Amino acid sequence: MRGTNLDQKEKWLFWACFISLIATAFGFIVRTQVIDTWGEQFNLTETQKGEIFGVGLWPFAISIILFSLVVDRVGYSKAMLFAFVCHVSSAIVTITAEGYWGLYVGTFIVALGNGTVEAVINPVVTTIFPREKTKWLNILHAGWPGGLVLGGLIGLLIGPAVDWRWKVALIFLPTLVYGVMMIRAQFPIQERVAAGVSYKAMLQEAGILGCVLVVGLILLEVGRVAELPAGVLWLTGGALVLAYGLYARSWGRPMFLFLLLVMIPLATTELGTDSWITSLLTPEMERLGLQAGWVLVYTSLIMMVLRFFAGPIVHRISPLGLLAVSSLIAAVGLIFLSQSTGFAVLLAATLYGFGKTFFWPTMLGVVSEQFPKGGALTLNTIGAVGMLGVGVVGAALLGNVQDREVDQQLLAKDPSLHERVAGDERLSVFGSYRTIDSQKMEGATGSEKQVVSGLQEGAKRGALASVAFLPIIMLACYLVLIFYFRSRGGYKAETLGPGAG
Repeated sequence: MRGTNLDQKEKWLFWACFISLIATAFGFIVRTQVIDTWGEQFNLTETQKGEIFGVGLWPFAISIILFSLVVDRVGYSKAMLFAFVCHVSSAIVTITAEGYWGLYVGTFIVALGNGTVEAVINPVVTTIFPREKTKWLNILHAGWPGGLVLGGLIGLLIGPAVDWRWKVALIFLPTLVYGVMMIRAQFPIQERVAAGVSYKAMLQEAGILGCVLVVGLILLEVGRVAELPAGVLWLTGGALVLAYGLYARSWGRPMFLFLLLVMIPLATTELGTDSWITSLLTPEMERLGLQAGWVLVYTSLIMMVLRFFAGPIVHRISPLGLLAVSSLIAAVGLIFLSQSTGFAVLLAATLYGFGKTFFWPTMLGVVSEQFPKGGALTLNTIGAVGMLGVGVVGAALLGNVQDREVDQQLLAKDPSLHERVAGDERLSVFGSYRTIDSQKMEGATGSEKQVVSGLQEGAKRGALASVAFLPIIMLACYLVLIFYFRSRGGYKAETLGPGAG
């Protein structure tokens, strides 16, 4: 814990954490590249694609929360072993999948592994760098876009003709590397534990209301997938919150709860859009003679480079100032992206890439700096709520917006064609909906296919425009926090010394 003067063991541990984050990104980037292939091969709707994107995110919250509660007791090495097993088994399940549920379960498992990785690496890095948390969390999380770039380049270079199963198998590469590195890694005692802050005090930072938000979002999706009765969900949720409340006896820190809510639009703006951006920009990129996957690789390269330089920026304008500026740039970038054609798409993508760069790690930095007594729990809960928000609502929302838009416009434009190609009603978290059945479309004429294709392309652009209002909401929230801290003398990080408990 000496700032940037690390010994060899700490350097080895940091880079092992960095590569484990690269592994989590490999699974994400591969899904964005093969999701349309899965849709054609397994006759998936746009909403089902969104649900697969979503299950690659929200189970992250289950493992990151559970391990945050016990990781200081069971040990970081055992948690990383669990993550390794999840990453290996998820690839095997996905490669052998024969339909929607096989893909869903395989993606579910990889999300559990991803959550476990972050449950370990975030508190480890903040413990190594207690006075430069935001800077080093940004450098650590350069591993995420780094993995998107590396995995994306490999997937694009091997080409669309290669079977998608080989692309899924790419996750084995970084997984084996971090698995070997973790064998000799030595983990520090977490900052909260070293300062003598009690387990109960950690729970009190998140509080009952934080518990309500996390449990509610998890049960909302678990109930939908398992088709559980509402009564069972209410009883389960009530029992979990009651047990937490009786022990913690705290409603939670108000600012922490505020940041939890802000994390939902933040995660949807970054990960929800990234999940869909390859599919959404396919029509326009094909007109340029390029694979749409290059857009995500390009914006990820921007993120990777900029995150290494977060320290001077944070020092100059503060973490909240950086988040506010990023929100404004992201909103402009998304609106521009929804309206751009030709090579202007790349300019718009550049703006969007700059905007989303610092969102996730800087939010983690703010929480770690303001709530150090919360230890691994508050630090990782903010990430859990982000993944839950985008996994349960955000990713599926972008797919559902497209399905509903195409359905409604085709019904108004050509009721007869709509009747022939529309599928049966389906149920999602947003209620019932109808979509275009790809198998029924095979019997349509060429002109009819062009009509539907045009509507689908317009719906993709509309989905990007719909997301742009989220960073605008975030901007307003960060301005509120900036004025709040100014009224109290400015933004300052809290630190824990020995005996802080």
